[in-house]
Amino acid sequence: MTAIKHALQRDIFTPNDERLLSIVNVCKAGKKKKNCFLCATVTTERPVQVKVVKVKKSDKGDFYKRQTAWELRELAVVDAKDANKENPEFDLHFEKVYKWVASSTAEKNSFISYIWKLNQRYLRKKIDFVNVSSQLLEESVPSGENQSVAGGDEETLDDYQELNTREEQDIEIMMEGCEYAISNAEAFAEKLSSELQVLDGANIQSIMASEKQVNTLMQLLDEALNEVDTIEGKLSSYEEMLQSVKEQMDQISQSNHLIQLSNTNNVRLLDEIEFLVNHMDLSKGHIKALQDGDLSSSKGIEACTDAAEALLQCMNIALRPGHDKLHAVKQQQHLFNDLREQFARRLTNHLNNVFVHQGHDQSATLAQHSVELSLPKHNPLHRDLLRYAKLMEWLKNTQCEKYEGLTGNYVDYIARLYEREIKDFFEVAKIKMTGTTKEGKKFGLHGSSGKLTGSTSSLNKLPIQGGGSRRSQSSSLLDMGNMSASDLDVADRTKFDKIFEQVLSELEPLCLAEQDFISKFFKLQQQPSMLGSTAVDGEEVDGAVPSRHVSVGGERPQSATSEKEMVRLMMNKIFHCIEVELNNLIALGDKIDSFNSLYMLVKMSHHVWTAENVDPASYLSTTLGNVLVTVKRNFDKCISNQIKQMEEVKISKKSKVGILPFVTGIEQFAELAETIFRNAERRGDLDKAYVKLIRAVYFNVEKVANESQKTPRDVVMMENFHHIFSTLSRLKISCLETERKEAKYKYTDHLQSYVIYSLGQPLEKLNHFFEGVEARVAQGVREEEVSYQLAFNKQELRKVIKEYPGKEVKKGLDNLYKKVDKHLCEEENLLQVVWHSMQDEFIRQYKHFVGLIGRCYPGSGITMDFTIQDILEYFSSIAQSH
Repeated sequence: MTAIKHALQRDIFTPNDERLLSIVNVCKAGKKKKNCFLCATVTTERPVQVKVVKVKKSDKGDFYKRQTAWELRELAVVDAKDANKENPEFDLHFEKVYKWVASSTAEKNSFISYIWKLNQRYLRKKIDFVNVSSQLLEESVPSGENQSVAGGDEETLDDYQELNTREEQDIEIMMEGCEYAISNAEAFAEKLSSELQVLDGANIQSIMASEKQVNTLMQLLDEALNEVDTIEGKLSSYEEMLQSVKEQMDQISQSNHLIQLSNTNNVRLLDEIEFLVNHMDLSKGHIKALQDGDLSSSKGIEACTDAAEALLQCMNIALRPGHDKLHAVKQQQHLFNDLREQFARRLTNHLNNVFVHQGHDQSATLAQHSVELSLPKHNPLHRDLLRYAKLMEWLKNTQCEKYEGLTGNYVDYIARLYEREIKDFFEVAKIKMTGTTKEGKKFGLHGSSGKLTGSTSSLNKLPIQGGGSRRSQSSSLLDMGNMSASDLDVADRTKFDKIFEQVLSELEPLCLAEQDFISKFFKLQQQPSMLGSTAVDGEEVDGAVPSRHVSVGGERPQSATSEKEMVRLMMNKIFHCIEVELNNLIALGDKIDSFNSLYMLVKMSHHVWTAENVDPASYLSTTLGNVLVTVKRNFDKCISNQIKQMEEVKISKKSKVGILPFVTGIEQFAELAETIFRNAERRGDLDKAYVKLIRAVYFNVEKVANESQKTPRDVVMMENFHHIFSTLSRLKISCLETERKEAKYKYTDHLQSYVIYSLGQPLEKLNHFFEGVEARVAQGVREEEVSYQLAFNKQELRKVIKEYPGKEVKKGLDNLYKKVDKHLCEEENLLQVVWHSMQDEFIRQYKHFVGLIGRCYPGSGITMDFTIQDILEYFSSIAQSH
């Protein structure tokens, strides 16, 4: 093993400046026996690094190679497996556990012993040794001889110091003075030893010669000690004096501390008194204002407001611990409570009187508005009450019950006032819609018409022809188709539109002003209110939002609600009659003329859109939205009624049909609707109605055409769809583009059908002859051989052609023109269009006959008795003669 150790040191560790301390021959536990060596090494340079190196013998030669190296500080545990029995196995715990089997137990123990010594020396006992006998570790402790043997190398390494330059020069000079310093080292050592003894003797003699000086030195030292004793005595006396001074200074310090503590307490007491005086002292002026202040004048209201705010600050002050136990503080708090109760009672009574007084004053102005379509303005009342807004906020923060009661009283008083005003206002609107004529009596209304103000409608009159009596019942497309007194109808509808717009224009600022006043006066804009519980009456009808009625101030609220919700509930209570009156007005307008629903839909949609832009959750937005549902329902009902009336239309069996009244009606309806909905927000409702109406018109036109006895079906379809196509092309309604194309197709298709049906076979025998010719060709007879057929030879062809001279052809066409003229109506003016189409069809048949003659009877010289130019002259002269 020594030889191996020497070889490893020489070949592996010396080149790396390392020294091998211990070695053990091992193999991995449980595997095939492949021996290797674990070596414990230290570096020769500082700082010293201790490693465990795994060395393996090369398979290709007799030399060793370094395989793995671990820093000793990475070693956590050394497990010897068994401390009592000899066992060559042991484990080393680095980043993972390595299991080894040593070649002998002695080698294992020697290696573990070195690891323990290196741990003690360099790692300060960081490694845990498990299952290692204490005897082995005790033997490893470096002491005496063992230290020199076991730890000699390390200590030698630690004690060794390299010679400096001067020491090297001295040794070289000393060796140069002796000739045999290198050749005879022992003689040189003896010489150096003898010289050292001579120097030691000289040193002893020198010491003995200096004894007298030593005695003198000792005497001086004794004198110095005596002087020190004297100084120490003086210092002790000084210390006693200082101790007395210290005691006196301590007494002075204690007195100063007590004085400082007393001053501190006085300052704190003064601070507490100033705090209470500054924050809980209410001036006599404020107290007088709260007790007797004038709540009717602006100056008195301002003084009361300042006093109330000062009182609130005094009552809301956050007292420091212990203040509430002071008798003066309790008295002051009791005074504040009395002042608060007294002033809240005065304020509540005064405002209730203001509500009643203002309500009576406002009622006196109703008479002057009864003949005008306008609502009284409440701005003066709002302006007077807003002076108390800050006091209302104070009441809300201090006396919630009185605040709720005052709120309820205001809502009750103002709701009765608004109800009278709004009902009178709507009564005037109804009278203006119906007038004092017989029609007004028919609708159960009476009164005198007044002056209409604030009209915003710009509806133009529709140029509708006709004359007759005025309508007072629901309009229909049939009425529009046979419209009479059109100027009067347009005037009535324009008047209704203006009145309805005036009603909405008056209601909108009234509601917005009242809602703004409620928010400001009752301070429903800052924090969640403790008011309000909703009592909802009414049922939801056909998807409409139900009407809500709120009881404010009558009962304690059951749950907190947002301030916006509180404002909306108060508005519902105040204006509970608006929605009912609007619905009644809408029902009256619909009863007067069902087409009024178009005007109402546009106006109501605009006002709803405006209100939602201002505040989607406002009372006005919600109420107008509910009414809009009713208007939309009436509009849908109007469209449904028009469709129903179309289906019930009956035509005369003795007269020609012409343009159906509902076809003319849909034209007038579209013109009216396009004028009304020109810039409307709810265009989609009209587009859906258009599609429903036009589909119903198409269906019923076809139904009437099928039932017509006097007029051919194709004529009814052609004329009516031509009229529809012209109307849609002129109005350019984008949502009906598909229907426009369909109308054009139906018109063209039925025009062609009527032309073919009416023209029939003008040259009947000639037509039958050539049908036979075409049948032979279809059976396989060649066209040039047809003339050899007995029934279709040239003689037969000449005979047939002789029967149709130009004079007879012209006579037949003249009779056809008269027949077509009887079928077509004058309104649509399609006679020339149909006659031109017949001309084209006749020429097409003529060319067909000429072509067959040329192919089947080539070189025969047979021709028709008239030419295409003759045909054109026949048609032209017949059209001009009529």
